Amino acid sequence: MLRVGNLDKSLEFYTKVMEMKILRCEEYPEGKFTLAFVGYGDEENNTVIELTYNWDTDHYDLGTGYGHVAIAVDNAAEACEKIRQRGGNVVRESGPMNNGTTVIAFVEDPDGYKIELIERD
Repeated sequence: MLRVGNLDKSLEFYTKVMEMKILRCEEYPEGKFTLAFVGYGDEENNTVIELTYNWDTDHYDLGTGYGHVAIAVDNAAEACEKIRQRGGNVVRESGPMNNGTTVIAFVEDPDGYKIELIERD
């Protein structure tokens, strides 16, 4: 689950830039929050990201315990280029990871959360 400060911006990023689908979205007026679930496929067979939007909060400190979300891709360089063309922010270009050979890249969502793209072998 990621807490987001602007649900519309986050949904635009995850659907248009990362090409995920909105799987479901539920509002909780009594609690003043909305939950949106995004992913590449149905929740039963795929991992999804829960975006929590608290109506009275437009910014969160990311903290030091959270790392990043990781998504496998066929080609990290091509994924970066497509993400950049769709308006995404690539913060680390495709290349081998530190002290290893796995090819990775990083992009950042509108709230500053990092998403690692890991190239499949």
